[in-house]
Amino acid sequence: MHCFHCEDEIPRGTEVNATINGEERDFCCIGCEAAAMFIDGAGLGNFYAHREQSEHAELRPGTIDYDVFDDPAVAAPYVRSDDDTQSATLYISDLYCPACVWLATEILEQELGVAEVSANPSTRRIHVQWQDSSIGLADILRVTARVGFEPEPVIAGETSKQEQRDYRSAIKRLVVAGIFGMQAMMLAIGLYAGEFHGMTDTTTMLLRAASLVTILPVMFYAAVPFFRGALRGIRHRKPGMDVPVSLALVIAFGASVMNTIRHGDAVYFDSIAMFVALLCVSRFLEMRARHQADDQAEAVAALLPAAAKKVDSEGRMIDVARAEIGCDDLLALSVGDVVAADGIIMSGRAGVDERLITGESRPVDRQVGDTVLAGTRMVHGSVVARVTGVGAQTHIGSITRLMEQAQAQRGTLQGIADRLATPFVFGVLSIAFFTGVYWYWNSPDQVARTVLAVLIVACPCALSLATPTALAVTATALARRGVLLTQARVLDVLKPGCIVVFDKTGTLTEGEPTLRDIETIDRRFAEQQLIDIAFALERNADHAMASAFETRSKGSVSLDAPTITHVGAGVSGTVEGIEYRIGKGSFVAELAATQSPVDHGVYLGTEHGLLARFTLSDELKPETKHVIDALQAQGLTVVISSGDSADTVAAVARTLGVESWYARQTPADKLDLVSKLKSRGARVVMIGDGVNDAPVLNEADAAIAIGNGTALARASADAILLGDTLLPLGDLTAIARRTRRTIRQSLAWAAGYNAVGVTLAACSLITPWMAAIGMTASSLLVIGNALRIGGRRAPSNARSLSSNNKHTRRPEALA
Repeated sequence: MHCFHCEDEIPRGTEVNATINGEERDFCCIGCEAAAMFIDGAGLGNFYAHREQSEHAELRPGTIDYDVFDDPAVAAPYVRSDDDTQSATLYISDLYCPACVWLATEILEQELGVAEVSANPSTRRIHVQWQDSSIGLADILRVTARVGFEPEPVIAGETSKQEQRDYRSAIKRLVVAGIFGMQAMMLAIGLYAGEFHGMTDTTTMLLRAASLVTILPVMFYAAVPFFRGALRGIRHRKPGMDVPVSLALVIAFGASVMNTIRHGDAVYFDSIAMFVALLCVSRFLEMRARHQADDQAEAVAALLPAAAKKVDSEGRMIDVARAEIGCDDLLALSVGDVVAADGIIMSGRAGVDERLITGESRPVDRQVGDTVLAGTRMVHGSVVARVTGVGAQTHIGSITRLMEQAQAQRGTLQGIADRLATPFVFGVLSIAFFTGVYWYWNSPDQVARTVLAVLIVACPCALSLATPTALAVTATALARRGVLLTQARVLDVLKPGCIVVFDKTGTLTEGEPTLRDIETIDRRFAEQQLIDIAFALERNADHAMASAFETRSKGSVSLDAPTITHVGAGVSGTVEGIEYRIGKGSFVAELAATQSPVDHGVYLGTEHGLLARFTLSDELKPETKHVIDALQAQGLTVVISSGDSADTVAAVARTLGVESWYARQTPADKLDLVSKLKSRGARVVMIGDGVNDAPVLNEADAAIAIGNGTALARASADAILLGDTLLPLGDLTAIARRTRRTIRQSLAWAAGYNAVGVTLAACSLITPWMAAIGMTASSLLVIGNALRIGGRRAPSNARSLSSNNKHTRRPEALA
């Protein structure tokens, strides 16, 4: 018996009963009973119907039934329609190497009606677009599964449950390989000692039999993914790295079993254990790096409210869950509310904080006929809005879709190991084959031993460990210096010659307007009095710029009546019988019946004339100028792309000495900018902190987010600067350079070792056990070299940028 609410099993004698929606239900505790009764009493009983439908469509490993997606209602959450094109994103856990990518994309591109397929092995995702109405999501899934994959459709913005299952499975395989592998190694020590010091046949047989039993879980559980990948590659004539790995395991295991039964010369159970354990570590480290980022679904969900106030047909306001909101519903929004869906204002006017969505640093005034976006916050006024888009149809939904498409695109930069994978596999297999043929004709009794030695010595343990081990050490070293590394590509891209695109608000600047200068026009008013009047007007209007006056105001001015907000112009209010206006020059000059000032700024005035001009600015962070100078001095091109106004962005660019800048940038504009830069052959690093930066953070060759920015921006980033400072860029650049050098050294060593080792093995100059020792030594050398990355402090020039003493920061700090 299971609880109706939480679905946990109900212990005997503890069940609680209650009537929900006219039916008797069982609960595990009074807490679940109370929650269910509240949901039912609030008229939200559809919660359970939606939950059951979601569970019906859930995919479970080994029992996947893709026919369920023939039902349009089940497929709808996973499929997006744009004009005459439909698209979906699939998660494939076995998408590891270029061979897997080729196989998955090739089989889909051959399907009638499929327009475009893009895959990214680093995220295990494939984005498919199709136009033929004769196919659907179920057909796409069945075609992909036909070649041996287990695809899972992903709802836009949600993390696949399969990722979590893969993570748990990888941990279990790693534990099995480690525990049983250590036992096999301990038994092998006795066997090797016996060869040098003598051992009875009975003892040898006993140790070999024990090793055989110990290695069975490693061979038939921990190593299964390698066999599965090898069979898939062989079946479709696109072998990957799993093929030589599996061949070595099968030959070593088969030869060891035969020698155990026939009392042959040697067994290789320890080599199998060591081999599988090292490869499991490599796969686990890679998976951990992919899953370190925050869950994007949670980031989006955190931005939207769980409920909203809906206006029913009788004009009453009722609380409804966000999932219950539909198009054409009317929502009542007041100060402090976060908008749950896109809509058009039908009545009222308000100021809306769109900073997290559009990048606009100040609240935007909205009135009848204007659009309000899901995820924005009401800062003053109240409105009734008609819903025009929910879920994936909202502005946030489009941002999520852009992110998803960017994630599915395979980056132009591929890891060195990936680029060498296919030729390496063919090379190893060819050498092993010709070695076997040669020894078969010249010394048949040497064939098995020699071929096995070739495969073992050529096994890509060191090659596989070189990159992930270095990245793991790098991640730890950067974390100690205030940088969280979530994807390794930033280490390859952030170097001289790349273009660094900065968002402005909250990245280069503090994100809050400040009062920079006051020009007193009417000398009858003291400066402090002008500030107090401005603060009184702005404070009651709930404008963000009120904070610019608050720090310098004494709060001594009181309004005679509430202020009036004039959309897109400013605010008016009465103080001691005198009407004041604050805002744009033209708006204030209209009251004073005088000529409108031509320069920019915030003006305060009465009917008698202009009183003062305030210059407000979103102050640059103290370290911004030094960081920009350092980047430019090292040959990196800096570009500013912001959703703020042209005047504001231009002023910031002049101050920083940046020649290229773009203003009023929407998420699509930023994405287009980065795409154009990349099409010219440039390598692009994007640095931002807002939701509107999320798609372009994914599209860029590498992305860096500010730690105090939005969760969605952090979810899209390859590296996160903890806190709100740009200073850790110095350590990031220095350690990135050191990591690239270390990986090149390790790969060069591994390749050199394989070349020499394979040659000696093919000449039958080394035995399999010698090859196993060499393979282990090669792997340990690679690991030791990687550990050096975190063992040294950052160079002094990088530390200087991170210093709190501004006078010691030098342009060469990002060397």
